[in-house]
Amino acid sequence: MNIFSTGDILQFAIRIEEDGEIFYHKAALNAQDKEVRDLFNYLADEEIRHKTIFQGMLGGIETNPPAESFRGEYAAYLRDYIDGKVIFTKTTGAGAMSDNLDAPSAIHFAMSREADSILYYHEAKQFIDEKHYAAIDKIIAEERKHFHKLAEMRKKYE
Repeated sequence: MNIFSTGDILQFAIRIEEDGEIFYHKAALNAQDKEVRDLFNYLADEEIRHKTIFQGMLGGIETNPPAESFRGEYAAYLRDYIDGKVIFTKTTGAGAMSDNLDAPSAIHFAMSREADSILYYHEAKQFIDEKHYAAIDKIIAEERKHFHKLAEMRKKYE
């Protein structure tokens, strides 16, 4: 029995991208180096684009959320679950959003999150209709490119 539906998996993916966008925008604002700032702004834009792709997938499936005690309960549950359990948790996110985070630390954190995203999307594919595999694979490939760009930027600080 699956605990989460395809809709849940896509909601998680949307939340991952939203949290990534927030992190990258904050990191860009804190970056002293123009090249690092430009990279983080680029990655924030990519997260927005990925979110749009997942929203399109979500719009194409039928969702049947469980009965709610109050309006929005299920959405709140999913949001809290993703914030506490997956890529950008509240704890890691709070540390990553610090104004005191230097460029090497922000790059390292971003690389970890990109790697975690790749793993999540690989695993999530088993819950997604096959017609969406190509889109998921494309996002995985893009996340790998993001990881590589961050790794190249990290060399600047070694």
